[in-house]
Amino acid sequence: MSIKKKPLVVVTRKLPDSIETRMRELFDARLNLDDTPLTPEQIAEAVREADVLVPTVTDEITEELLKQPDCKLRLIANFGNGVDNIDVIAAHARGIAVTNTPKVLTEDTADMTMALILAVPRRLIEGALILTEGKNWPGWSPTWMLGHRIGGKRLGIVGMGRIGQAVARRARAFGLQIHYHNRRPVAPRIADELGATYWESLDQMLARMDIISVNCPHTPATFHLLSARRLKLIRKDTYIVNTARGEVIDEETLIKLIETGEIAGAGLDVYEHEPAVNPKLVRLARAGKVTLLPHMGSATIEGRVEMGEKVIINIRTFLDNHKPPDRVLPSML
Repeated sequence: MSIKKKPLVVVTRKLPDSIETRMRELFDARLNLDDTPLTPEQIAEAVREADVLVPTVTDEITEELLKQPDCKLRLIANFGNGVDNIDVIAAHARGIAVTNTPKVLTEDTADMTMALILAVPRRLIEGALILTEGKNWPGWSPTWMLGHRIGGKRLGIVGMGRIGQAVARRARAFGLQIHYHNRRPVAPRIADELGATYWESLDQMLARMDIISVNCPHTPATFHLLSARRLKLIRKDTYIVNTARGEVIDEETLIKLIETGEIAGAGLDVYEHEPAVNPKLVRLARAGKVTLLPHMGSATIEGRVEMGEKVIINIRTFLDNHKPPDRVLPSML
């Protein structure tokens, strides 16, 4: 009696141990145990050999890779919610299914967004460095290290999806007034629950907010959504927080406006040219003008395990000839 061959699943980065163990049980899993990012050549080889590819948001899966004549790939099970790293249209055209891991990292990312909303106006990182970098702390003073209160301020959320709504719930508990711009208004019951004011015009909202939180996905339509023109609408006492994607903001213009005091500061967890971080941003961070984090908004053990479980469910469902629960279609982008 012949034993059915397990499908080859290539995983581009190291995943939690429990997920890798389960993948070995279910599939012929080729893992990346030392977590070294695969080169474009290695990804191209995987596309030619694997039945299923499990990339992460840092792996570029391009049309050129997918149209290799000997491509045998059947499924791209992305380890991540955003799929801007994958040419979904090219995959669909070649009959390659694409899945993602939605609804897993909402709370984790919202927590980090709220942390930055608190950290930037209150100068938390700047204050912490006084103690950890050997600088002289003269003791408490009535006028030293003054920041800004966030209670009563206006928060403008760009993108009122699951994460935007989770941010709004947290922010409302801190006494912030909730405003938002979205492609369309949220359901009335959600708006009532959040006490949220909808702005059809992003320009008008940006010009009136005290804090702006970017929570929209990166798509062709949102590339530089906060363009040079729009950034110049923002008031000089306003702070910007971005835990979505760096490409949504014209980073070079943001830097110039902070340098010249035309925007108060920023809290950033993502960057336009990751993993490179603009040296000008680093200088601004050292000057206390911005708070920088290394793309860790969704970095919790629980979140990563849940992402891996979703990847496995999508793969198993697909291989059983059913529609994966988290399939991504071009019409959804």
